[in-house]
Amino acid sequence: MHKTLLSLIVLLFPLPLFAQMESILIGPGDMLHVQFYDTPELDQHPRVDDAGNTPLLFLGQVSLAGKTPNEAAKTIGALTIAKELMRHPQVVVTIDQYATQAVVVLGEVSKPGNYTIATPRSILDVLSMAGGLSILADRHIVIRHRNPAFPPTNYFASNDPGRTLSEDIKVSPGDTVFVAKVGFVYILGDVARPGGYPMSTSESRLTLLQTLAISGSANKTATLSSARLIRKRPEGYVEISLHLDAIQKGKQPDILLEANDVIYVPFNYGKNFILNGTAIAASVASAAVYAW
Repeated sequence: MHKTLLSLIVLLFPLPLFAQMESILIGPGDMLHVQFYDTPELDQHPRVDDAGNTPLLFLGQVSLAGKTPNEAAKTIGALTIAKELMRHPQVVVTIDQYATQAVVVLGEVSKPGNYTIATPRSILDVLSMAGGLSILADRHIVIRHRNPAFPPTNYFASNDPGRTLSEDIKVSPGDTVFVAKVGFVYILGDVARPGGYPMSTSESRLTLLQTLAISGSANKTATLSSARLIRKRPEGYVEISLHLDAIQKGKQPDILLEANDVIYVPFNYGKNFILNGTAIAASVASAAVYAW
């Protein structure tokens, strides 16, 4: 009775809970573990050869490279039925050892490079191997999988530890992790510390008032009512008038900034008003850059 019930469970759930992530593809040089339910004498640990074939007992050379473990199990099961070895084979394939055991970490980390992992690891583990994020790292991280059929995975490394630890994103051998450089916003003109500031807040974004605050605020000689936001668009630079005094007093809403936005706070004498958006944007190249 117990065996009948167990057989029913296996039929309904042919893949066990420990089945591997299906973003993983079997490749040449990988060592596999092939298991047949209720037939332990057929369990084997073959290695995939350079041609992508796997030698299996009673089945010969079977082409498994490029398949996921689940697809490989189905292929072996179908061949077992075709050769009349078993009527209802329950096959499980796992990858015991990878030939390509490196994960590549690129971009804004302390130590970019190749890191050896034998099994899928947490994204936090992989970033830790690379020395962690640099101070100018964009927290929107992209993981390109070894299996090209799977789209890249986007992971956000929040400053909130609870949120970061709750997202168990896995990185597998052969994957590539890319950490881009964070976007910058620029504040120029009559402020205490004009220059560029990274969008390194917990949500990787900055508002107008946040940027004004981290730049040391506007000087007393600034003309707050004539400030401008210069934003690049495909058709060119767009200028948006800002009433900083009204925004600071809560009479107008704060503005969420985009990467490469330029805020210009004019001095209180007339010659600065003749500067257009293009001229202001061009001065960004010589602006100081701060990592706060």
